[in-house]
Amino acid sequence: MSEYEKKINKIKENLDKAKNLRIRAEARLEDLNRQKQEILKELDELGIKPENLEEEIQKLKSEIEELIYKAENLIPEDLIVSVKLL
Repeated sequence: MSEYEKKINKIKENLDKAKNLRIRAEARLEDLNRQKQEILKELDELGIKPENLEEEIQKLKSEIEELIYKAENLIPEDLIVSVKLL
C-alpha cells in the first residue's frame, strides 16, 4: 500500500468517525429538545412561566423552611430530652 493510499484511508476513517459523531450529536440534540418541550409543558400545566422559575424555586424553598420550622416547634422540647435519657 502506497503512502498516498494510507493517507487517503486515514482521511476516510476520520470522515467516518466525524460522521458518526455528528449523527450521535444530532440524536442527543433531538433528545434534549424533546426533554425541554416536556419540561416547558409541565411548567405550563403548573402555571409557571420559565422566566419566573428562579422566583418560584425561592418561594418553594421559603415555604419548606417555614413548614420545617413549624414542625420542629410542634414537638415539645422536654419530650425530646426525656427520650434521649431513656
